[in-house]
Amino acid sequence: MLPALWVAKTGLAAQDTNLTTISNNLANVSTTGFKRDRAEFQDLLYQIKRQPGAQSTQDSELPSGLQVGTGVRIVGTQKNFSAGSLQTTDQPLDMAINGRGFFQIMQPDGTTAYSRDGTFHLDS
Repeated sequence: MLPALWVAKTGLAAQDTNLTTISNNLANVSTTGFKRDRAEFQDLLYQIKRQPGAQSTQDSELPSGLQVGTGVRIVGTQKNFSAGSLQTTDQPLDMAINGRGFFQIMQPDGTTAYSRDGTFHLDS
């Protein structure tokens, strides 16, 4: 594949994942306790075409050299745990976390889960 097309392909693939992440954030905007994700990008390797200080013409040098990027990739997503707006619900078991932390919840199978969703109710 041509190098320029490869770089474009990696950019499109990264932006596809970015749009998927944004779509998930928008789909869950009304979900209580939902925290949005942000895609994290990273450069792929650079190819050194000319070393720093190399001659570009008879009269000039390239002080920083010439490097050509080979694209970009997604390295992961980062969850934004910043506090959202607090709302009064008048439900006696509803709680909110102001600042850092999670509620520790026991799942029906006995395992422990963590959540920032403070909408609680009693089991029957």
